Amino acid sequence: MAEDCVFCKIIRGELPSVKVYEDENVVAFLDIYPINPGHTLVVPKRHVERLEQLSDEEAAALIRVVKKLAPRIVEAVGAQGYNVVANNGRAAGQVIFHVHFHIVPRFEGDGCQMDCSRSKPSMEELREIGEKIKRHLEH
Repeated sequence: MAEDCVFCKIIRGELPSVKVYEDENVVAFLDIYPINPGHTLVVPKRHVERLEQLSDEEAAALIRVVKKLAPRIVEAVGAQGYNVVANNGRAAGQVIFHVHFHIVPRFEGDGCQMDCSRSKPSMEELREIGEKIKRHLEH
């Protein structure tokens, strides 16, 4: 765990939190700046900054907890849906550099805008990008 990391301090019990789930690898607690009631953060206990730094087993444990909690949070707060979001890197909006998933309960008409403006590339542009990605998977 990192000494200065807010999430590590929560995991160690040095900062107050409302934990809704904990096992040997994962902790989930309510966000203190929620988008909507029930907004929950799911974090690995081991300090890593980005998703790709997790082992496959840690990543699987994390997503299992997200899968388990999301529908129960929706039921608990009476939401109609939810978003699962993970920001990786400053450019993606990551503020706390300890990998985490947000489970954000959604309500009809809640005004939350999580989508960005989108482009419409040609199929040729999509193929080019797809080939670049495939080449990087070979490394």
